[in-house]
Parts: sequence; C-alpha cells; structure tokens
Amino acid sequence: MVERWNEMDEYLIVLNKNADTLSVVDPNEREVVKEIECGHNPHEIAITPDGKKSYITCSLGNELNVLDNEDFEIVKTLEHEYFKFPHGVEVTEDGEELYLASTYSNKIFIIDTERDEIKKYFPTYQEHSHMISFAPDGKKVYVPNIGSDNITVVDTEKEDIVNHFPVGEGPEGVAVHPDGDNIYVANQEEDTLFVIDTENYETLYKRRLGNRPIRIVFSHDGKYAFIPNRESNDISVIDTEFALQDRIEPWEVKRIPVGVWPGGTVFDHDSSRAFVANNKTNDISIIDVETLEEQEERINVGVHPDGIGYLLK
Repeated sequence: MVERWNEMDEYLIVLNKNADTLSVVDPNEREVVKEIECGHNPHEIAITPDGKKSYITCSLGNELNVLDNEDFEIVKTLEHEYFKFPHGVEVTEDGEELYLASTYSNKIFIIDTERDEIKKYFPTYQEHSHMISFAPDGKKVYVPNIGSDNITVVDTEKEDIVNHFPVGEGPEGVAVHPDGDNIYVANQEEDTLFVIDTENYETLYKRRLGNRPIRIVFSHDGKYAFIPNRESNDISVIDTEFALQDRIEPWEVKRIPVGVWPGGTVFDHDSSRAFVANNKTNDISIIDVETLEEQEERINVGVHPDGIGYLLK
C-alpha cells in the first residue's frame, strides 16, 4: 500500500463490507493508496457535489459515517434508534441535504450536510425500503421497496411521500435516465428490467436480465445503463435508444463477464470507464465503455467490496 494520495486527483472509494474498512484507490495506477477502518458492514456511499465529504451507511452497525475527503478520515458518526440497516444514500444536487433509506425500519431520513445532523424522518409504510435515487431535476426521490414490489415517490419540496407505484418482484436497483423521462427498475426476484414513464408511472418496456440484478447506473450522456447481475457474475449493458427495426427502444446489447458477485458500479467523470465491485473475488473490474470489454487487470481491494464511489478533485 502506497501513502501518496495527496498527489492524485482521481479516486475510487470502495467499501469492504466484511472487513469494516474503506479502500481509497488510484484507478490509474490500480492500487490501494489508503485503507481506513469504518463502522460495521459498510454498504453504500454518497459523495457531495463539491467532493469534500462522503457519507457511508454501515448497515449492520446501524450508523452513518462522515468521511472527510481531504485527508480521507472519518470525522463524524451519526446514529439513531430507527437506523435499522441503513442502506441507500444520495446527496441533493445543491449538496445541502442527504437522503437515506433505512431498510428494516422502512423510513426515509433527511440529513443536513452542513451540520451533519438529522433534519427529519418519515415512514414509507412499505416493506424493506432500500435505495435512494433522485430525478435529474432533484424534485423527486424514488425509493424501491424490496418486500412490497413497488417504488415510493418522495417530493423533495414537500419533503413527504406523494405516490407509490407497482413494479416487478423484489425491486432493488433504480435510476432515472438523465433526460428525466424514464425510470429504470431492476427486479432481483424475477430477473427483469422495467422501464417506466415518469409522468404517469406506466410501464413502457420489460426486459430480461441476468440472474439477480441489483443496481442500475447510467453513463453521463444516458446512452447506456449498466446493471450488475449478482448471481450470473456479469453486467447487462442496456442501450437506451437502440434502433430495433423501425423502433427506438431500450435493449440489452451485451452481457459483460466480470468477477464473482458484482455489486456497486460507477462511471468515471467522462464515462469512458466503468468500475464494478466484485463482492466474492475482492476486486474491482474496469470496463472500457467504448469497446464494452473488461480490461485485463483488476484492482485488488478488501474483503467483500460492494459500495463504490468515484471522486475527482
């Protein structure tokens, strides 16, 4: 391990669930430059738009760690009686608030990121509320409820729930296309992708995926959605505007083999590369987005890496 992170401007922050550590990675040199201890069982990470802080949900520790990205040190820990397997997190576009989904208490928390204090929380009244995904304009938050087979819609101005709509069985991955028109949902219990209209929540398309899809992430231009399939050890690549005869539709154009149990997936700043955390091979796959091929050399990290964030400073 090389202690020279201050010389770099590009990082991956990788959460090693079974080691209770964070690996700070130089993606160009393909090496861990710092490893630090964190709370028990870190799952998901959200980085503020200014790059100054990261928020890490430690799910089995029932806490939220605040990471200072200048020195890569944990500077604060938040706890709450309703942090029961806190999981999905995402920061608002202005960086002023963090939304957090607590899976087993079925509650959404809103956290003030200036003071790093809990501002508000409210129940979803659904089962196993798990992830957080913002609409591109920041006005809505979408929360997949794994046990209720639906998505909760939160209005960020009202800071309250305004709707629920049904999807497939066991929804976990959710993301809104960068143009704001469609919500993509990965249903892990039936291995499907639903593409849903954001206006009336009508399901427009259904697609088969690999075995147990768990996340969705879009390239910045919206051309591709990458979906890691945990139990088939591959990434479904969805071309969001594929020309199919005389129609334009989202279509799976490739499945890219990666490591065992792929999970957290993130694109770099220009979407030329994607990074995939392989939970059971303890490494990070690097995918060339132009060729849709995994590069030969992976990055070794800690035990059971899952959540992953990309930081450009």
